[in-house]
Amino acid sequence: MKKWITLLLSLAPLTLFAESFNLDYLEKIKDPYTKGVAIITFLYSSNFGFHDETVDVTMILKDRSGRQSTRYFQRKYLEDPEGDRTANIFDRPRDVKGTGILTISHGVDDDDVWIYLPVVKRVKRISSHNQSGPFMGSEFAYEEISAWEIEKRSYKYLRDEVFNGHDCFVVETVPLYKNSGYTKQVEWIDKTILRPRKIVFYDRKKTLLKTLEYGNYRQYLGQYWRTHEVFITNHQNGKSTQALFKNYRFRTGLTRRDFTKTSLKRAR
Repeated sequence: MKKWITLLLSLAPLTLFAESFNLDYLEKIKDPYTKGVAIITFLYSSNFGFHDETVDVTMILKDRSGRQSTRYFQRKYLEDPEGDRTANIFDRPRDVKGTGILTISHGVDDDDVWIYLPVVKRVKRISSHNQSGPFMGSEFAYEEISAWEIEKRSYKYLRDEVFNGHDCFVVETVPLYKNSGYTKQVEWIDKTILRPRKIVFYDRKKTLLKTLEYGNYRQYLGQYWRTHEVFITNHQNGKSTQALFKNYRFRTGLTRRDFTKTSLKRAR
């Protein structure tokens, strides 16, 4: 992500970034595609530079009948000019303890995704055809837990709209990479903090599939806004997943060595 944004900033007209992060500037842009790209660029530009991040996650899965199961894991994130990296290491319940999932993003190319299964003590690669599948039985897909690279999608500004009391830009995004489970997504981006408030997903048949909502944002390091609660609903199967985030830590010294197939086996 950082590599792409740096290149974009270097190629942009000086007038754009003399007024960058001034939302009044966006009102001057008439072309919906240019405006969509500008909004997303501002969003990502305001969110890189933290180097690494760790957070504890509680994930509550609910089926159509209301039955619940809960999973606990730690999520690590590393900014990397060759592709941002994430690692999710599960701690509870016992049947998933030690399971680890590593992703390395690659722009419009397929992301690398591996899963470590402690029962068989081996690391298995998840093919690009399966990355639209459910993440550990939840309503999140593997492609949603990977780092979002700007070049993975096209963008179109649709309108301004208030969502849950927040003034938002509404932007349509279309995946440009193969094997996505979606034909498009519509995002509500908070104008004040430049973070998503809601995302609506449409499946390969262009039918409404899921709605993802973000809440309880807090600011860290005087710059980075992080959600502490997200809720995703699958409108087709009646299932939902809630994720609760706590204990954000930044710049703890994580390196690439913490995001390898070998590190998945060592993690506990």
